[in-house]
Amino acid sequence: MKTIKLMLAICLAFGISNVMYAQSLLVTGKVVDENQMAIIGASITIKGSSKGTITDVKGEFKINVEKGKTLVFTYVGYVKKEVKVNGSRLNIELQPDIVTLNECVVVGYGAQKHSTMCGAVTNINYGTGSKNKSFTKVIYPPQLSNQYLAEGNEEYTDFKENRFISVSSEALSTFSLDVDAASYSNIRRVINLGQKPEKDAVRIEEMINYFSYNYVQPTNTHPVNIVTESAFCPWNEKHKLVRIGVKAKEIPSEKLPASNFVFLIDVSGSMQGANRLELVKSSLKLLTNNLREKDRVAIVVYAGAAGVVLQSTRGTDKQKINEAIENLSAGGSTAGGEGIRLAYKIAENNFVPNANNRIILCSDGDFNVGISSTSELEYMIEAKRKTGVYLTVLGYGMGNYKDNKLQTLAEKGNGNHAYIDNIQEANKVLVNEFGSTMHTVAKDVKLQIEFNPTYVNAYRLVGYESRLLNKEDFNDDTKDAGEIGSGHTVTALYEIIPVGVENTFGGVDKLKYQTNTKIKPILTTEDQLNKEMLTVKLRYKKPEEQNSSKLEIPVMINGESKSISKDFKFIMAVAMFGQLLKDSDFKGNANYNKVIEFAKAGIENDEHGYRQEFIRLAEAMSQLEK
Repeated sequence: MKTIKLMLAICLAFGISNVMYAQSLLVTGKVVDENQMAIIGASITIKGSSKGTITDVKGEFKINVEKGKTLVFTYVGYVKKEVKVNGSRLNIELQPDIVTLNECVVVGYGAQKHSTMCGAVTNINYGTGSKNKSFTKVIYPPQLSNQYLAEGNEEYTDFKENRFISVSSEALSTFSLDVDAASYSNIRRVINLGQKPEKDAVRIEEMINYFSYNYVQPTNTHPVNIVTESAFCPWNEKHKLVRIGVKAKEIPSEKLPASNFVFLIDVSGSMQGANRLELVKSSLKLLTNNLREKDRVAIVVYAGAAGVVLQSTRGTDKQKINEAIENLSAGGSTAGGEGIRLAYKIAENNFVPNANNRIILCSDGDFNVGISSTSELEYMIEAKRKTGVYLTVLGYGMGNYKDNKLQTLAEKGNGNHAYIDNIQEANKVLVNEFGSTMHTVAKDVKLQIEFNPTYVNAYRLVGYESRLLNKEDFNDDTKDAGEIGSGHTVTALYEIIPVGVENTFGGVDKLKYQTNTKIKPILTTEDQLNKEMLTVKLRYKKPEEQNSSKLEIPVMINGESKSISKDFKFIMAVAMFGQLLKDSDFKGNANYNKVIEFAKAGIENDEHGYRQEFIRLAEAMSQLEK
């Protein structure tokens, strides 16, 4: 009897095991293109459900799925593939979408507006004199079939680089922190098309802040912490380089406050195409899949007019939200101003106290109906930010991308700006960095640096040209500044000319009517001990408060790193790369080989492969320049 019972128990356990096995199978695999190259960011979903994943930097994926179910593999510019699961390993090859490739056209720049173009480009000039015409021939290599033309009617804000400032004439440097990273992914898109980015598209602080760094978290009541490091300047070894890093408090995802989102989606004709509205849909589905019961989403769209396609809906109603997203199509003109007004109205009507009330705008920025100029948009957003609703701006599209307008919206709307060039970038911004992108822990964050003229002859802030503030703005709590999200790292660099080193970049004469600090021409080792080279001051407000708090730390003259951290080496590489792309007046002896050398020395904690990707970009630009 005991034997029979034992056998029954074993059979029952075996049966349950088989049922459980049938219910869930861990499937791994790799997705490649027709040349057997890994496809990064390919989407894998279980047919008939919203569950899915994407491929990593090696094209690999993992997903739990029932045996017998069908997996759907998609990537922009490639033909969708469906595969029934019969085993635990799948290797998938996707083929280029030839129909999409054949839709590429040849256009004359300046003569007509173009959209939905792909491929690499070659400029062709013909004729002589003032009647010269420039056309662009579009060619169709399969590996670029998911890209659009990089040139055309794109618009960027014109700005001049920060120059060296003499400490004797101005000892204070003040600016708003900037956590945007749109510039890096935008120039990556251009380089991947075999072109050099436009100079004004290169914002060095955004390139640096695209990457995360190993900064120490705050351990006190402040939501932010300041870290500093100084070393020689790799592009001018007579100078010093000071890194000022800010680390925001990390909030575990399960403890993040509720979100009241309004997806504001541009469905005008300029958003038609795989890397525009279709990529927007894929991006927002990634975000939707991570919403919780306490989160809510409404959807507003605009073309010639604005309208609500989904009233505020619980985050767990994922199928309803995804269906509303999937049903969108593009066409018509672009009444962006009306869309923004309506989105703020919906966000305010559903406002949740002590929560993350935020509009997520997805657009190419090509507003052409109603409020459309940069100054008009700036005025409207400045008024709307008083509602307590934040604005995140996701840029899409190529050829007619209006970076200048989207940058303004993000800066004035208490939000951030990212450029989404592929589904991998969407996953980075909306999934991997969800907390830092969407949940603010400190607002109106400003830095003010005071330089000691005993040790510093002149200084230059690397980047942040659009974020400069007057020195009086630092203590003015009514002055708007940048926001930092949960776990964010933000970095600023100063290039310093020490006392005793000539400023060959201009400078000013000694002031006639002011007492000048006596400068020591040469500093001995004893003089340098425990001396302050500069002081870093930071002001911020907690999201729900209107009065600021201040942090302050000194940086010592003898604090130069003997062993430069890997993070700092990588930051140096990115700064050099940006200066080379801009053909900066201050690039010194920087070159692409040095960029690659420092970047390789700075590889650390590169789980998602972003730093390795940077090295590949630098290598590509090195070849393009040749």
